[in-house]
Amino acid sequence: MHFDGLLFINGFLVSLGLIIAIGPQNAYVLRKGLVKRHVFWVATVCFVSDALLILVAAAGVGTLLTQNPTLASAAAWGGAAFLAWFGWISFRAARNPQVLSDKEIGEAGLEARGKGLGAAILMALALTYLNPHVYLDTLVILGSMAAQYDGAHRVAFTAGAVVASALWFYGLAYGAAYLAPAFRKPAAWRVLDSVIGVIMWSMALVLVWSELSGTGLHS
Repeated sequence: MHFDGLLFINGFLVSLGLIIAIGPQNAYVLRKGLVKRHVFWVATVCFVSDALLILVAAAGVGTLLTQNPTLASAAAWGGAAFLAWFGWISFRAARNPQVLSDKEIGEAGLEARGKGLGAAILMALALTYLNPHVYLDTLVILGSMAAQYDGAHRVAFTAGAVVASALWFYGLAYGAAYLAPAFRKPAAWRVLDSVIGVIMWSMALVLVWSELSGTGLHS
């Protein structure tokens, strides 16, 4: 079985671009990392949950879309539209970057204190599975992109997406103390949002091209 390194990178970049966006789950992981409480378990719960959804998307949704040409085409165009919109939002955010102040970081740390391991895990699960965006990002977007590939190609794309998830959650949790200064600098957010925008638009073009050129699996 030939492993496609390029598709691995594609999966990695798409997954990373979707997951980096500031949200309640990432904020919670950051908080736990800042106060060094239950860091491993919170990061692990978020990663395992995300990886599970990615695998379900690639295996289940991806296969379903491959077997249904009409649904696959609709998902591809819908995914391209979402990625284009997401990229536009990222570029707009780069013009007026959001930063975290010392006060906000301090309050985040206080909010994460005083909770036991069980409560921390339940909160991580809630912030993952009760967030509708996580299903859009994994089951719809990643699922529709995975459906464009078959066999080893889909495995490579999926592996890249899972690795990106692992690096992000563990990196954010354990690197929180080092990353905190970057969250205070508009320039850092401007660069990050711009990179995300480029990734999202590039992947949107890939989906559009696959549909127009007839290279998708459903064609």
